[in-house]
Amino acid sequence: MYWPEHAYIPGQNERHQEGAFDALCITAQPSMSVEELSRCAAFQHGLRYLEHGYYWEAHEVLESVWMALEQESPERCFVQALIQVANAHLKSLMGREKAVRRLCEISRTLLDELESPTVMGVNWSIYTEMLDELERKL
Repeated sequence: MYWPEHAYIPGQNERHQEGAFDALCITAQPSMSVEELSRCAAFQHGLRYLEHGYYWEAHEVLESVWMALEQESPERCFVQALIQVANAHLKSLMGREKAVRRLCEISRTLLDELESPTVMGVNWSIYTEMLDELERKL
């Protein structure tokens, strides 16, 4: 698992070197099946980054998975929700409460669209709990 030296917060600390996450991002390719994407390094690292407070980094690598997934698929909806959960947490660290509220609403809407409690091998209830915790702080 590649752990960055720090969690980047725009306006508060130094941004990672350009291309720092390219090796992870290229593990998600449009030609891959959902099963393959769920096992790729970009998805797995993105989940861990999100769960451990590396929100900017999570967005960076999960975006490559989102782009590789089929349009209008539940998996793409799920990954988009994860990206918005990461964005909401990042905006919280930046003190942008209005953005946090908006991103939490977007995330919940996306998660509510999912018919299965498990997508890409992940029970997504942990992310609704993350949103609950974030909203309690507002």
